[in-house]
Amino acid sequence: MEIVSIAQSKSYKQEEVEKAVYDCLDGIPGIKGRLKNGARVLVKVNLLKKNAPVDAVTTHPAVVEAIVRYLQGLGCSVIIGDSPGGPYNVKRLISIYKATGMTKVSENTGCELNYDTSAVAILNEKAQKLKQMQIIKIAEEVDFIVSAAKFKTHGMMLYTGGVKNLFGVIPGLTKAEYHFKMNNAENFAHHLIDICEYIKPVFTIIDAIEGMEGDGPSAGEKRQVGLLLASENPYALDTVGAHIMGMRPLQVPTVKVAKERGLFSGELKELSVRGLQLEDIHIPPFKLPGSLGKSLVSGKVPRFVEEFLINALRAQPVFNYNRCISCGECARGCPAKIIDMSSGKPILDLNQCISCFCCHELCPKRAVTIKKHWLHRLVFR
Repeated sequence: MEIVSIAQSKSYKQEEVEKAVYDCLDGIPGIKGRLKNGARVLVKVNLLKKNAPVDAVTTHPAVVEAIVRYLQGLGCSVIIGDSPGGPYNVKRLISIYKATGMTKVSENTGCELNYDTSAVAILNEKAQKLKQMQIIKIAEEVDFIVSAAKFKTHGMMLYTGGVKNLFGVIPGLTKAEYHFKMNNAENFAHHLIDICEYIKPVFTIIDAIEGMEGDGPSAGEKRQVGLLLASENPYALDTVGAHIMGMRPLQVPTVKVAKERGLFSGELKELSVRGLQLEDIHIPPFKLPGSLGKSLVSGKVPRFVEEFLINALRAQPVFNYNRCISCGECARGCPAKIIDMSSGKPILDLNQCISCFCCHELCPKRAVTIKKHWLHRLVFR
């Protein structure tokens, strides 16, 4: 039976967070047995873009520092790293590490920050979809990887936790190329699981002290949750995370596909919860992304009719030119390459839009909103 450990921390005060992280990880007996003295460990954080910790977009530095100290206490050499959205270069990493508080974590603990922006080609023979992939070189060089995720909703995948966090081992703009190939949620979920099964994090921990609801993973609303969640099994962990958000876990594409592939059942009864118990957690359901809706015609019309309605009425990104600063992040990150910046402002070809919402996710000024068709309310809720 898979173990998920839950600890409480009501704030990001370092002493409180460190106690919670240690309690959470000590609740999983297998961790200390797997990590070897002298091992090099990459803490793969969520550094989506250049946000301050207060924005609840990235893994909070207080949590990262506590994880680093825990690993150092086991005799590990620790490196912090991620490939954020957009170009993957040293200049960008320097600015993002500083803005997100990772530079300070390195100064406080003596751990490394990864500045190697090279990538390696991998043959992933056991994958179902992504048999060949590019990953950041540091992920191949270390002995173990820890996934340190953030607790957020997601416009395309509904929920982003442990499994989705590992998409960040795909370097820079290569993520956009993969996104274009994975242009629906189920296909994307298969690719994410292929990545997760290759990386096989030694454990995954989710910073849910503050989460994000609504139009996550970057333009939603911050929510106080006060929890840390950890497990050796990222699928079991995301099952619990989705449940805490108020979702049915099998609504989440990565949890659903993990069940189909026999990696975890997606059922709470199939796991053992250590520390704080689920029945003692009382959190109102998270607001879902505006891009999502539950079909009211499912099962009542032929499947091809339902798919036509979903495609015809799907939510689409809209640009607010009063907020837009013409930085071009949306165009650089667009997997379909259908955003034209020649006029100085982004012009989107909606006919070619795949509704991945990367433009919404990467915009530094929240100048991209998600608009639903006026008929959407008749077909979805």
